[in-house]
Amino acid sequence: MKQEFQTEFPQEIESFFYQKIKKGTQSIVINFYIEFKKPLAANIKLEKIYFHNQESPVQEITPKDFKSSFLQSNKKEDLIMDKNPAKEYGNKAPVVQKSKFDLKSNEAVLEYTKDGKTLFYKISNVLEKPLR
Repeated sequence: MKQEFQTEFPQEIESFFYQKIKKGTQSIVINFYIEFKKPLAANIKLEKIYFHNQESPVQEITPKDFKSSFLQSNKKEDLIMDKNPAKEYGNKAPVVQKSKFDLKSNEAVLEYTKDGKTLFYKISNVLEKPLR
């Protein structure tokens, strides 16, 4: 299903970026932040962020700052490799997650509701900020 993107967000966005946090040896948490110049209007509700083939609900930090978190796992499944293909029968095919949107690695989509209507806004040139 092809979604139509809004060309402008109804309120001025000050910045958007993401930060990676290593969580043990097997996974990384990506926190995606959106910061507004003024508190978000009452008739606008941020719903989800689509980023790196994942989706996550948006959480309010302050009336001007919002965050969405994504988990990336580095864990590899054990594969049975054998010269006899019959012994490899138990191997599972990789699960490929297909996003709702066709996005580049530096793009995200913000799903929001305005006056009860669901809308989508495409964010380009998302930068990674190192942790301080």
